[in-house]
Amino acid sequence: MNLISDAIHNFIDGLVIAAAFVSNFELGVATTIAIIFHEIPQEIGDFGVLLHSGFKKSKTILLNFATALSAIFGGVIGFVLSSYVETFVPLLIPIATGGFIYIASSDLIPEIRKVVDVKKSALTFIVFLSGIILMWIAKLLFA
Repeated sequence: MNLISDAIHNFIDGLVIAAAFVSNFELGVATTIAIIFHEIPQEIGDFGVLLHSGFKKSKTILLNFATALSAIFGGVIGFVLSSYVETFVPLLIPIATGGFIYIASSDLIPEIRKVVDVKKSALTFIVFLSGIILMWIAKLLFA
């Protein structure tokens, strides 16, 4: 289940990256940076889940790599669709943006509120804000 959901997730990331580059090169670079920073902890988590479920390290690396390839397929399909479907880019970018905002508001922020320790909660919030600031800096650099 983890591998299938990760492959679908990476495929959608590829679609989003393609749509962003078709829309604007700077937006494509900023989107790619955001997705890379988002993927690093996710892939580490997936690696841990697969190891914990009994896979060997070599097989886990191979399977993670295989699911990562679905991002390339998503990117290729995204570029092709953007050539044939006029509304592809204008619809996909707001949907992807809404998805990230939804995850932040429905999953991350409530987790911060569950933490009783003020220092841990503050650190989590600072990391959250750092992500927002990083995207703002990327926008300034590439816009």
